[in-house]
Amino acid sequence: MEKIIKIIADELNIKTTQVEATIKLIDEGNTIPFIARYRKEVTGGLSDEQLRDLSDRLNYLRNLEQRKEEVIKSIEEQGKLTDEILQNIAIAKTLAEVEDIYRPYKQKKKTRATVAKAKGLEPLAEIIIKQEEKQDIFDLAKQYINIDKLSEEDKKNKDKVVNTAEEAVQGALDIIAENISDEPKYRKEIKRFCYREGIISTTATKEEEKSNYEMYYKYSEAIKFIPSHRILAINRGEKEEFLKVKIEKPEEKILAYIEKDILKKEETQFTNMLKETILDSYKRLIEPSIEREIRTDLTEKAEEKAIKVFGQNSKQLLLGAPIKGKTVMGFDPAYRTGCKIAVIDETGKVLDYTTVYPTEPQNDVVGAKKELLKLIEKDKVDMIAIGNGTASRESEMFVADMIKEASREVCYVIVSEAGASVYSASKLATEEYPDINVSIRGAISIARRLQDPLAELVKIDPKAIGVGQYQHDVNQKRLEESLTGVVEDSVNKVGVDVNTATPSLLSYVAGINSSIAKNIVKYRDENGKLKNRKQLLKVPKLGKVAFEQCAGFLRIMDGDNPLEVTAVHPESYEATEKLLKSIGFDKNDLKDKEKVINLREKLKNIDTEKTAKELEIGELTLKDIIAELMKPGRDPRDELPKPILRQDVLKLEDLKEGMILTGTVRNVIDFGAFVDIGVKYDGLVHISEMSEKFIKNPSDIVSVGDIVKVRVIKIDMERKKVALSMKV
Repeated sequence: MEKIIKIIADELNIKTTQVEATIKLIDEGNTIPFIARYRKEVTGGLSDEQLRDLSDRLNYLRNLEQRKEEVIKSIEEQGKLTDEILQNIAIAKTLAEVEDIYRPYKQKKKTRATVAKAKGLEPLAEIIIKQEEKQDIFDLAKQYINIDKLSEEDKKNKDKVVNTAEEAVQGALDIIAENISDEPKYRKEIKRFCYREGIISTTATKEEEKSNYEMYYKYSEAIKFIPSHRILAINRGEKEEFLKVKIEKPEEKILAYIEKDILKKEETQFTNMLKETILDSYKRLIEPSIEREIRTDLTEKAEEKAIKVFGQNSKQLLLGAPIKGKTVMGFDPAYRTGCKIAVIDETGKVLDYTTVYPTEPQNDVVGAKKELLKLIEKDKVDMIAIGNGTASRESEMFVADMIKEASREVCYVIVSEAGASVYSASKLATEEYPDINVSIRGAISIARRLQDPLAELVKIDPKAIGVGQYQHDVNQKRLEESLTGVVEDSVNKVGVDVNTATPSLLSYVAGINSSIAKNIVKYRDENGKLKNRKQLLKVPKLGKVAFEQCAGFLRIMDGDNPLEVTAVHPESYEATEKLLKSIGFDKNDLKDKEKVINLREKLKNIDTEKTAKELEIGELTLKDIIAELMKPGRDPRDELPKPILRQDVLKLEDLKEGMILTGTVRNVIDFGAFVDIGVKYDGLVHISEMSEKFIKNPSDIVSVGDIVKVRVIKIDMERKKVALSMKV
């Protein structure tokens, strides 16, 4: 365990004491959000991202240790375990290295070498590899001819017969070829050669065929430099049969390295046959499997990167600023089937819904305008949320024109509708709106996303949110685990109103699974609103352990205890009340806006080190309590940039090079970011146009949902592409 702790500490650049304490908390069953928020003293203030990385590495390294034990046991049972093997297994850092060490001891399927061993040719192989025998090897090999010694039945079996000396020598060389291929040190060194000097090259399967992969029809790049998004693009092109992929390896260097290790300095009768055997071993056995391993390794690393990018983007989308206290019209654009409309009030309740046909083929602009203006007036609509899918552009132009005629001020916002159709047809949507048509549910979801992105997006499979890179190409199990973690961290960062939250939102709270979430809602329905967090202990299946994990993340507005609108954990209530008392306040003062202003001034001047000792709590915990008391009941998302509200529309034809525009970052990828500037097509800010300084990673500069100023640097009307720069 000490070894695992040291590795994780070095990799994450944190102290071994932090790793040790965190592992103990994880092993005791604490959730990552709980550890990140309420055990900062124990972990030394590690963030949720650091804790997730730590947890992932801990699982991998524990699996690695377990596999090492299995391999040692298996080799020992074969009576072949040596100190050297033990040493090599001990220093192996990856599962691939352990498998390379184990390779010679695995039960093999039938190979040319296993057949030769069954014929008893191993002693001859030993003689050849030692290169000391002076007698002609073919004369020596005659003693292995066994045709006369076999029964009539065995003579019929080719795998048992040695007819000639040449056959015997060839069988012995087959054994040597397999032994070379199984040698862990060769495989390790060959991989190093390939990673250092190898080139990944791609060619087209049909050059004349048009596809998204044309840049890869004749392409090559050094393995050590190729970025992960290109690996995934190449993999997809190969899978869709547009590309052939090959890894070019430094073959001469590899063969020279093996020859140097095997061949004696002075030439012998064995030199040429061993050179040919080394070449055969490399071409037939080593090269294909090394190529597979390198491709797998590159893919795994690329997938991990893509999953990380996807997670970062999803988190930003989930934590988008909510628009509170507004009545919103959800507008789900379409052509033939009509645009679905749903109006929801500030609490998310559906007021009205309809379908209008302002787009092709009906083009009923007049009828649609009349109906929607009537709804805007009747329901006092403040905003229109337009989904960004099919017919979005035409719908935006229609809405921009229509709101000019509205009797009240209305603006519109383009909202990502990714996953809305998945939600509409889901079991959850059917439970929420059993009497509303599937198609209308998408419009409700679009409107609600503007009011509270987090509460709405948790209802959708995270993969369907659609802000990633090649999310359908990566390991789906890993993606799901990662995204579940991202959603959990986001939900717990914001906190959840226990009296209004849906089961889907509650199920992401630390310590609460889907059955407990349903029980909370059932308890709420049967007993009315919860008045304090303690009541949670009356919810079936929510015991003391779950309570400890979830209590601080659940908010109770207008309850018995004003501290319960904050993230202060019940275990800190006593210390918090002592703190308030020490500066002349009371927890009930949190309900009075004027008193909160005065309290804020007093809290700013607190000596945290001294006060933490007096209250017998950790300084980091005290700082968190002070932050909560400064803004009781605040939503951390309120400080984020709000969506851009538009009242008029911009066409691609309106754009000119040099124009300065304000846009919303829709997606961040390895090579840049896509920005919605109000035309139909998102513009691309390439990584080289993000800053005057060198940037390694676009996510260091921007996140999904950021509002950015951009300059138009190139417009490609034919391909409908816009290049942007943030060097305004």
